[in-house]
Amino acid sequence: MIMDSFINLLSDVWNRGFYGVNLSDIIISFIVLLTAFLLRGFIIATDPSRGDYLWMPKDDKILSALEKPLGLVPVTIALYIITLILPLSGTLGDSATNIVKAFVVFTIFSALANSIKPIFEALSTSSWLTASMQMWLERASRAIVWIVGLGVILDIFGIQIGPLVAGLGLFSVAVALGAQDFFKNLIAGILIIGENRFQPGDRIQVSGKLHGMVDTIGFRSTVIRQFDTSPMIIPNKDLSDVIVINHAGITNRRLDWKINLVYSTSVEQLEAIRSEIKDHIIKSDDFASDGDLDPVVRVIELGSSSIDMMIVCYSDPCSFADFCK
Repeated sequence: MIMDSFINLLSDVWNRGFYGVNLSDIIISFIVLLTAFLLRGFIIATDPSRGDYLWMPKDDKILSALEKPLGLVPVTIALYIITLILPLSGTLGDSATNIVKAFVVFTIFSALANSIKPIFEALSTSSWLTASMQMWLERASRAIVWIVGLGVILDIFGIQIGPLVAGLGLFSVAVALGAQDFFKNLIAGILIIGENRFQPGDRIQVSGKLHGMVDTIGFRSTVIRQFDTSPMIIPNKDLSDVIVINHAGITNRRLDWKINLVYSTSVEQLEAIRSEIKDHIIKSDDFASDGDLDPVVRVIELGSSSIDMMIVCYSDPCSFADFCK
């Protein structure tokens, strides 16, 4: 008799469950969700011994970029199955359906956002797409994708986007008035990249102000790595309105040298010295002498204590250390 009462009590608790949902449905839902997370873990798992994904080649950049979004697929399917298992109705059922729809949208737009980087890397071989332009386009494209995705999710939950956009427009005007320098730097950065004035890795010089290697060109500022390796952060507007020498655009290095000869040197010796120096430059592989790069070797001045001979010649682009040699 006592056992029958206990069994009835257990059956009542089991069927009553939580807010009218019996424990069988709740346990099955937990099992489905746990299975989904296990599948997600398998999708994004790595092999510590090789560093490769268990189910995809590591060198496939697009698949690697889609790794985390694909990991959301079993979770989304599990949530949908749970809405079918649990007896949800009314407002609660509609909310659960909207959550599943939001997960679907988030998975799709997450895959799109993560695919942007490998797509632009594939386009990086194009001559018109510089490194800085690629970085800016990647960030702008990713922001646009997430803004559109957020708008779709808000629409799913019945939030009107129009009034929200109008409110943000008024807020943007207020922000713009207090962030004029930011927009100046942003526009200056766009002009720097659009005009291809310099790129990361270029050596640039602003007379009397800076001389170093371009590290990054950001939305607001550019980082210049000085020759003592310390970074110099400069607002973009300060680099768009000044004369910038870009040493990376050099086609040939010019050697401008003057040698001093004693006054006892005869005219015949001067002619022989000039001819031998010019012949050496023309025949040497260290110098460029084609086209307009013909070397100039001539006497330019009778100085106070010497006869001065000028040598102007060119070499192919090379590092400063090699040039000094």
